[in-house]
Amino acid sequence: MGEQPIFSTRAHVFQIDPATKRNWIPASKHALTVSYFYDATRNVYRIISVGGTKAIINSTITPNMTFTKTSQKFGQWADSRANTVYGLGFASEQHLSQVLPSPIISSNGPGEDKLFRSQSADVEITTEKERLKKMLSEGSVSEVQWEAEFFSLQDNNNKLVAALHEANANVDQWKKQLAAYQEETETLRQRVAELESQGSHDSSSENNKEELSQTLEELELLIKAKDEEIQMLKSQKCGRWEAEGEREETLQKLQELEARNAELERRLHLAEQTLAETLAEREKIQNEVTKVAEIMDVKIFELSEIRQGLAKLVESN
Repeated sequence: MGEQPIFSTRAHVFQIDPATKRNWIPASKHALTVSYFYDATRNVYRIISVGGTKAIINSTITPNMTFTKTSQKFGQWADSRANTVYGLGFASEQHLSQVLPSPIISSNGPGEDKLFRSQSADVEITTEKERLKKMLSEGSVSEVQWEAEFFSLQDNNNKLVAALHEANANVDQWKKQLAAYQEETETLRQRVAELESQGSHDSSSENNKEELSQTLEELELLIKAKDEEIQMLKSQKCGRWEAEGEREETLQKLQELEARNAELERRLHLAEQTLAETLAEREKIQNEVTKVAEIMDVKIFELSEIRQGLAKLVESN
């Protein structure tokens, strides 16, 4: 209860690999809060860092501990009680510099920043310093520096993951839109197939139209011939109707010809009406085919744009 926080900062926490004593093991995927406490009743300093419900660092500062700044963004110290070496990686050199001027820091020699130095521990410091150098000598200098930069790579990776998630969400939306366009395009293709099928029927209708036109011409010629025959019979009936029987036969023949003429005229009217309806239907189908073709051109262009967008997105990822 007597401990009071005197300083807090954010840093990536590492521990030395206990098996190899060479590589750093990150304590978490993200930066953690590292706090420095002071117990005035016992005159003791402690460093504490909690990840979730677990204490990542709970290091009591003893007179023989030293904090060594191994790079511009990385510092480390050995805790004999925990039988490990802790490392702190900061986002910038400025963050590490904020830690060094704290009340529990002093210097020991040029070019080195020391933490937890006690004036009454000169002999013990020499032993601990040799132990720390031995641990560091087991790994190369370049390897330690690479490990010190590991936390910054993790931050960049988290940003890339977030950007990738956003890109994936956009891709899912584009895929849904593409599927909708493809479904609509398939519907249009089926409609075009139906219209083309009707067009093939229209070609047969064209043949029927030609046959109908030929029949009309024949009917007109026949009507004309019958009209001439009727006129001739009318002009000759007075002179030729010498007997009642011949007159009745001629009148009956005349009536038959007139009835035949009326039937031919009715057929001619129906044929003309059918021809007009066929031409109107053909023109309607042609207009609809043209409209559907224009819509398909627009959809095909939109599909091409979406595919190009997807290809660029895939290349950028």
